[in-house]
Amino acid sequence: MKHYLMLIAVLFSFAAFSQPNANSEIKDGTISGRVLDANLNEPLPYVNIIIKDKNQKVITGGITDAEGNFAIAKIPEGAVTVEITYIGYKTVSKSVTLEKGNYKVNLGDVKLSEDAAALDEVVVVAEVSTIQQKIDRKVVTVGKDLTTAGPTASDIMNNIPSVNMDAQTGAISLRGNANVQVMVDGKLSNVPVAQLLRQIPSTSIKQIELITNPSAKYNPEGMSGIINIILYKNVNIGFNGNLNVGLAYQIEPKFNSSIDANYRNGKLNYYGSYGNSFSDNVNEGIFQQQQTGNIQTLDILNENNSHLYKFGIDYYLNEKHTLSVFTNQNVFDGSAIVDTELFNTGNNNVQFQSILGDSENTSQQYNFNYKYDIADGHNIELEVDHNIFDSSSETDNLFSGNGQRPNFVEFTDNGRTRTTINLDYVYPFSESAKLEAGLQARIFENDLGYNSDGRVRNMMGNFVPTETDFTYSRDIFSAYASYGKQLEKWSYQLGLRAESVQVDAFAVDTDLSNNTSTDFPFENDYFQLYPSIFVNYKASEKNAYQFSVSRRVDRPGVGDVNPVPNFNTALISEFGNPELLPQFTNSAEFNFTRNLEKGSITAGVFYRIIEDEINQVVIVDRSDLTSGRVILTRGNFDTTNAYGFEVSSNYKVTKWWSLNASFDLYNQKQKGIAESIDPTLPNPTENDIVTSVTEVDNLIMNFRVFNNFKVTKRLSLSAFGFFRNKETGLNFEVDPIYFLNLGLRYSFLEDERATFSLNFNNVLDTQEVSVFSARPIPAQVNFEGEFKQIFAGLSYRFGGGKYRAKSRKNRDNDEKNDGGFF
Repeated sequence: MKHYLMLIAVLFSFAAFSQPNANSEIKDGTISGRVLDANLNEPLPYVNIIIKDKNQKVITGGITDAEGNFAIAKIPEGAVTVEITYIGYKTVSKSVTLEKGNYKVNLGDVKLSEDAAALDEVVVVAEVSTIQQKIDRKVVTVGKDLTTAGPTASDIMNNIPSVNMDAQTGAISLRGNANVQVMVDGKLSNVPVAQLLRQIPSTSIKQIELITNPSAKYNPEGMSGIINIILYKNVNIGFNGNLNVGLAYQIEPKFNSSIDANYRNGKLNYYGSYGNSFSDNVNEGIFQQQQTGNIQTLDILNENNSHLYKFGIDYYLNEKHTLSVFTNQNVFDGSAIVDTELFNTGNNNVQFQSILGDSENTSQQYNFNYKYDIADGHNIELEVDHNIFDSSSETDNLFSGNGQRPNFVEFTDNGRTRTTINLDYVYPFSESAKLEAGLQARIFENDLGYNSDGRVRNMMGNFVPTETDFTYSRDIFSAYASYGKQLEKWSYQLGLRAESVQVDAFAVDTDLSNNTSTDFPFENDYFQLYPSIFVNYKASEKNAYQFSVSRRVDRPGVGDVNPVPNFNTALISEFGNPELLPQFTNSAEFNFTRNLEKGSITAGVFYRIIEDEINQVVIVDRSDLTSGRVILTRGNFDTTNAYGFEVSSNYKVTKWWSLNASFDLYNQKQKGIAESIDPTLPNPTENDIVTSVTEVDNLIMNFRVFNNFKVTKRLSLSAFGFFRNKETGLNFEVDPIYFLNLGLRYSFLEDERATFSLNFNNVLDTQEVSVFSARPIPAQVNFEGEFKQIFAGLSYRFGGGKYRAKSRKNRDNDEKNDGGFF
């Protein structure tokens, strides 16, 4: 931790460099020299040079150039101390006296030696994950213990406080709400979130940030906040990289591997990566309606294959100007085999349906970044990001048995683009006050075409071929300003973001049997202001308090507004709602952090008011009221509210036992319109559908604890336990979920470059999905997936880099940008 404290001190001191000396009559001097690596005898670029007076007060400073040279001018006459500091190296101090005849001092070559302890912290992943509460976010630093949980980002999400991952669908939620933005290095992606998380190797993740109440500088999407995944960025001099392979298995195998490497020499840094994932996934489900006597079983096999490529170049023109370009390419193909049987206990009718689907998609990202460092902490930055996503799918629906409907085929083609332009400016008024401002344009377009030779039942009871064309565009233009100031124990940040949004949607649904079309145009233009306030009080070194309020928006995603079916079965189909409106959230949050001798603990409360809440809707299929068939879609509900309490801690119990634990309890009141019908009526009509206003109180509790046991220097064991109580929504009740995972990790080879991981999930075989739906027709749904998996992984770190170079941009602290994959 020593070099982190040093870095913080340097950052705070830089603002003082611009302060003029009070005595203008004193003559100024210059100190110059060159800094080298003591072992390699090579120049060290971007080393910090700090000049202090005899009272150890910072006077001025600077950094070395790409060749290790420095020259600090305008140093007042008298005795000064020159401190030469660099992460991973021991600090060198030299005393110099500027006086008559000695106003220009050349220190010559100054050689820095490695600080072994600090260097290890730079290049070696921490053994144990930590949780840190900052003024506007909770930061989970991912250690080796957490990566043992599984090979991908999706596998470790349930281990993160406040985050829940649906093991069946891959859907993610924050504080019980699925309206959350997931970013990678501060960028949104056109790739579906579930697919995205399953493609990121867990060993590539440095930190996961939970921004539950984002400030005005961030895009305001996501009712419950932002989950930002920060990946490792290797900018070591020379050639360096990492290699990872993993295999998981229960019923079907799941393999993944990745390699990333970089080469840095002088002003250029080249980096690239490749990752793949090949997985077969099995799910079994049963859907039962007691009133109708319908029982539907589902056997699902998904095969997913993906390849990810990344390549980029950083060009350090000089210490003030940096240019960067990179591209990400993602290729995915998958297939699904769904065998479903519909059995009616009343008449013993049996209908069989086989769904055979093939799909593929590609995602391309192209990113350009230019940053101009005007002075210390004073900079301007331009970023342009363009993302292209194309997908296509073909689904064969085959029927047999009693009352069978005709076979039909579905074709879907989808293309969307997202272009984001950011212009950001930072101006430090002083070492304790800073202004941030920026402009942003986001242009999003989506075109979808759907064709089926038999999907919809017409008024005559026949299934007719249909064609749907759907276009959806959303242009967002925004500006923000944020002012922050640090006082002795207090700090605050005030921000305001203004956005103008234009939404245009147009759907054309054509009945191909008679060439009649129905148009569904939709427009929604609006202007919104999003204020934010953050206040922090550091009472002592051990106690800190944070308070924040903000306004946010959750705009419907493409899947939410897409009018074509996401899936079709005998009893359930899912469609989007093109007329879905955005929901707005006003939230307040208070947190307390206590630093302990062996860890820390954070506790907090939050309150949210949600306007026009977006939630799932279950309605009766009007085309056949006697079938018991229901349709899932999305809708806007009345204003609701949510409030809750959270506590999380990381603590080292003994030298060999450490743990991360969290507990959250929140209540979400939901109010909306629900449908119900009695399907046992002889000939039910639309008049028999009962529409009522329904209100529920959903009290949810989550408890998770991650234990790490260090058996030897190289061998560690882990145990993760999770419990969630019963969850109640407007249409569904989900039974409690609880499970126990065990893991083993062993490091070997020189410098522990290689690590072997073994993980056994759901060892007690308790995890399952059990859902009861009360409306519109009472039904029980149970799913059993491959929850009881065994995973084995191997990672290896290679390369001989000895010191770190300046990164093109501190992405770890700047997540406001939009668009892209990695």
